[in-house]
Amino acid sequence: MTNLANDFGVAEPELLDRPEKRGRLGILFWVCVAWLGINIFGAIFANVLPLPNPLANNYSAINFGPSLHHLLGTDELGRDIFSRIVYGSRISVSVGFGAMLIGFGVGAPLGMLAAYRRGLFDQIVTTLMYVFLAFPAIIAVIAVLSFWTPRSLLKIILVIGIASIPLVYRVIRAATLSMGSRDFVIAAKVQGATDRRIIFRELLPNIAPVGISFLLIGIATVVTLEGALAFLGLSINPPQPSWGNMINESRTLLSQNIWIAIFPALALCLFLLSLNYIGDRLRSYFDVSEVKL
Repeated sequence: MTNLANDFGVAEPELLDRPEKRGRLGILFWVCVAWLGINIFGAIFANVLPLPNPLANNYSAINFGPSLHHLLGTDELGRDIFSRIVYGSRISVSVGFGAMLIGFGVGAPLGMLAAYRRGLFDQIVTTLMYVFLAFPAIIAVIAVLSFWTPRSLLKIILVIGIASIPLVYRVIRAATLSMGSRDFVIAAKVQGATDRRIIFRELLPNIAPVGISFLLIGIATVVTLEGALAFLGLSINPPQPSWGNMINESRTLLSQNIWIAIFPALALCLFLLSLNYIGDRLRSYFDVSEVKL
């Protein structure tokens, strides 16, 4: 019976109910998740951790190398580098997550609604977004922050968040257009499902993996942008530590103390690698085209 079914191209019953097999995320994925969690934990609870004051000068411990008293050494003013990295993660994490939350909070709903409704609304919103995308976002961010003084963390998050809206809109709109033509969406429409039900019960769960993956990669991009802004002197003003500020301050001190540049750069690099790897693995994990049966 089985052979006859196969000869006529009929799938076996048990194959119809067989769940999709997805590859494992891998140990490196969970290592990156753990590292990301450590960074976020440190950013949130830096005040209650047993760390030296990141702004306190100690002129008896200037440019010390790594030791038991100073795990990553000290800078040119005797400030503990490890403490400044932990406190500095607050700026990078806040800017990254805050800006992308603004981008997704505005761009994602607009992208889904425009792709689902289509028509004149889609044409107007998409045209506006592509006009904004035609102008380099980084130049706009630099220009706004250069004139919008005094700078603050909230202003930086707001400017970068607004600049990320068109790109988020484009990604979510494309994902919604792809899902909107699937059979399960068409079946829901035929059965008389409301627009609200289709959007929240059919489209949103299937677009969410794409959104989460892009969110993580977007956070990594924003953190990199904040570091570039700090290098240009357009981020949080010293002595408030941030990874970008610490790298910027070390430019003229490399001949005296190389640790002041290596450790902040390493912290930034590992954070970005973790975000990108997690986002890429999630994209591959939920990508139907990459599922191996």
